[in-house]
Amino acid sequence: MALQLSRREVDELRSSLDRAIYRTIGKSDNSLLSTVSSCLTNGYERRKFIDKISSHIDPKKASKLTDKVLALAQELVTSSKPQKRKHEPSDRDRDIKKTRHDDREKHEEEKRHDREEKEKKLGNGVEALPLPSIMPDGETVGSKMSVLSADRIKLMMANAQKEIEERKRALIAMKGDHKPGVNVAVAAAQQIKVQMQQNNAIPPPSVIKPVLYSKPAAVPVSQEELEKQRKIAELQARIQRKLAGGALSSAGGSGPAPLILDTEGRTIDTTGKRVQLTHVAPTLKANIRAKRREEFRAQLSGQVSSEPPADAGWMDSRVQLKPPTRTKRALRFHEPGKFRQMAERLRMKAQLEKLQNEISQIARKTGISSATKLALLAADTPDSDRVPDIEWWDSVILMTADERECKRKPDTDTRTGEQRVDACNTGDDDIIDNLNEDAITNLVEHPQQLRPPTEALKPTYMPVFLTKKERKKLRRQSRREAWKEEQEKVRLGLEAPPEPKLRISNLMRALGTEAVQDPTAIEAKVREQIAKRQKTHLEANKARALTKEQKREKVDRKIREDTSMGVHVSVYRVKDLFESASAKFKVEVNAQQLHMTGCVVLHRGCCVVVVEGGPKQRAKYKRLMLHRIKWEEDMVKDTEGNEVANSCQLVWEGVTKQRSFGEIKFKVLPTEKQARELFQKHGVEHYWDLAYSGAVLGSGVDDV
Repeated sequence: MALQLSRREVDELRSSLDRAIYRTIGKSDNSLLSTVSSCLTNGYERRKFIDKISSHIDPKKASKLTDKVLALAQELVTSSKPQKRKHEPSDRDRDIKKTRHDDREKHEEEKRHDREEKEKKLGNGVEALPLPSIMPDGETVGSKMSVLSADRIKLMMANAQKEIEERKRALIAMKGDHKPGVNVAVAAAQQIKVQMQQNNAIPPPSVIKPVLYSKPAAVPVSQEELEKQRKIAELQARIQRKLAGGALSSAGGSGPAPLILDTEGRTIDTTGKRVQLTHVAPTLKANIRAKRREEFRAQLSGQVSSEPPADAGWMDSRVQLKPPTRTKRALRFHEPGKFRQMAERLRMKAQLEKLQNEISQIARKTGISSATKLALLAADTPDSDRVPDIEWWDSVILMTADERECKRKPDTDTRTGEQRVDACNTGDDDIIDNLNEDAITNLVEHPQQLRPPTEALKPTYMPVFLTKKERKKLRRQSRREAWKEEQEKVRLGLEAPPEPKLRISNLMRALGTEAVQDPTAIEAKVREQIAKRQKTHLEANKARALTKEQKREKVDRKIREDTSMGVHVSVYRVKDLFESASAKFKVEVNAQQLHMTGCVVLHRGCCVVVVEGGPKQRAKYKRLMLHRIKWEEDMVKDTEGNEVANSCQLVWEGVTKQRSFGEIKFKVLPTEKQARELFQKHGVEHYWDLAYSGAVLGSGVDDV
């Protein structure tokens, strides 16, 4: 059976057709998909369908694909038929909706016509607006509330504004003269009350609410109309509340009494007398304590006067007041070395004065060379900013006041009244006349070269390291020279010749006939000589051997390192050090043997080990912590109670200026705050922050 589909239906099947092609041939083919779509559009039969797509794939797969495509098309056709039946009666529904719409429009026109007629009857007044609290049957919310048009609302607002302006004028008249103004205020309040009773035709919100929210009897009301009516009712209620509140307050109704102020801003009553307002004192203990605390602080700061009020009933003028007590002053400690610096400054000042006197005396005798040497020792003084009358290098070649006679009268200082000779005011002729020609020669002075302060006092030489072959050769030469020296002494008769060095192997060769005559005695003599040499050798070794104290000092000397140029610090984080006694022993004893300082903090979840020492000590301790101690063999419990392998990580290592800890000790601190305070006490709280942050975040990376 042939099936013919429209293009829209083929487009709906396009994805299903593409999926069927992919399942049949194993890939997507756009040309095959377009051929299948055209066959469905043209309505080919099965045989012709297979012939068309056989040009793309083999006939067997073409037959299989055709069956799938026709099945998909049949499903589409069968699923679309009930939808068409469902949409058949759409014309009838459309007619019903149109009829309802026409009826609704007619009903709205009738309502609008009735509203206009009622407005004409009522006019523009606000007084004719009685609203029943209970609506009779057959009446709707719209028929009653539609009377409030926009013009009537504007009229109501204008009347309210007029009343407010009249009340303002009455209040201004009251403020003009406060004593007769009381009667004026009463009269104004009565006048406003009369006006409110005349204009009180607007129903209160209690009357409007049942009307607004009561259910209509016959005709339904739209949501938009209900919203409009609700807003109108709220506006009426707000205006009513404002007008009623103003009238009550001005007329002395059930509301609070009006506040009357005189020209000076003081509170008065209706008769013009001054009213003393009551101040509520605190009754709660906490408030009383707070008040006393504030008074005490004010007394300490000097804000509160020590004299009590004059009108106080409990004050006796015959009793003298207690004088103010002296406040306790806090301790102020001087910085260490402050007075030492002051003493050194005074000594330096005295020394500078002495040197300046020597400069002025010696410069005249020895010339500029010695004056320069002494001037180099002088430092900046507090008077260094003052410009001198004459520089020290000019004073050598100029004549002093004793040697010359000043031809001009000395200048007088207007501030101090002292007379002084201003060398800056002298002319060129005066300077030439005052020159000391004896101090000027044809010699050129060469200043002495000074040693730089950073240069070492003794010259340093690079050490020479000999090879093994060179060391053997040097030893051989030194021993040969010592042997030659002994031979010379024997030859000169200064020493007896040494006995021949006899051994069992060279016995016959060294003694010859003596060995043949009595070999037993000669052998005993040789063995005695061998024992004597052995004993001498052992005694010499024993004499050269170090004692226990010397050995310990030698080992300590090798281990100890100079940390004056910098201290090498390492920070390790161990998961748990509470249970493993062997690990704690190794950590403590190795640090003591290597002469390292530091601290071990035991905290659940993060044990921190800090060690300080030299570079070699740090390297040995690092090998101990990371390789020699097998941390993974110890099983510890984590925060959740599960058993995990213990671990140790190097958190940080570096160089600091000085040591922060003493001899290594163990500290058990249960809280993180106590642990940080311990490190903060030694000025290295960042060690704990770095180690603890890694433990919290669970990072196993060494932050080096």
